Amino acid sequence: MSPTVVYALGGNALESPTGDSQEESALVLAKVMSDVIDLLEAGWRVVLTHGNGPQVGHLLSLDQSISLDEWVSATQGMIGHELSLNLDSILARRGRPERTAIVVTRVEVDATDPGFQWPTKPVGPVLNDDDVMSKDWDIAQTENGARRVVASPLPMRILDLDVIRALVSQRAIVICGGGGGIPVVKKGDHFVGVPAVVDKDRLSALLAIKLQADALIISTAVDAIRTDFGNENEIVHLKLTVDEVMKYMAEGEFPSGSMGPKVASLVEAAVHAPGLLSVLCQPGDALGALRGQLGTTITNR
Repeated sequence: MSPTVVYALGGNALESPTGDSQEESALVLAKVMSDVIDLLEAGWRVVLTHGNGPQVGHLLSLDQSISLDEWVSATQGMIGHELSLNLDSILARRGRPERTAIVVTRVEVDATDPGFQWPTKPVGPVLNDDDVMSKDWDIAQTENGARRVVASPLPMRILDLDVIRALVSQRAIVICGGGGGIPVVKKGDHFVGVPAVVDKDRLSALLAIKLQADALIISTAVDAIRTDFGNENEIVHLKLTVDEVMKYMAEGEFPSGSMGPKVASLVEAAVHAPGLLSVLCQPGDALGALRGQLGTTITNR
């Protein structure tokens, strides 16, 4: 069977509902499409996950009568539709047999997860001073400025895993886990949605582990993992071991509001899926990163 890669795409790479930075978003999206085609032509089966922070934050600010989990569901459809149209058009032009399949994905979380008491997940745009003073929101300072934050419990179980696995076996390019999945908890014998946003990188790591994928790629705005970032002694790492990453994390190298969740997710996949390639790179570098030439690969030894 052909190897499988889970490719996690950040929500900031996709055009926001406000239409900001359209040219930049279009360029990044074109590089992601190029990555997917390169991976297919190299013999990989591709599962795409994506973030939704800018999109869900904007929609939530428009109508707060709709619950956060419902907005996560809506953005899965919106973003999945955009990715699907682009990919299917390219595949048809190239005469490739693969087609996309969008799975609205539900993820079970723990109702007692401390994430519900301590909101940390940034959503929506950077806020101005007036927003910070006037809005009745949980707000935190990120590397780009003040942003609204919401609950972000850890994913426990992917309810639609068997459907995703079946579609991958049929060589579909599966677009799933949008925005980290729709968070649900079990009450009695049924599931209910909860107001939260699961981190999409954490969900992508869990998905890669459970699918027994051969690689996890977290595609982001930086070309590689760096330590002492922005300073005179900055180091760009082509390869890191789990032990090295844990040492750097203990030293505070990867803040929770930026690289922290991405690095932790890559470590999670490397630890729980021996042999899996756990990679961070920028859009357009996926194949080179899997070959160890670009980005950063985290290994279990």
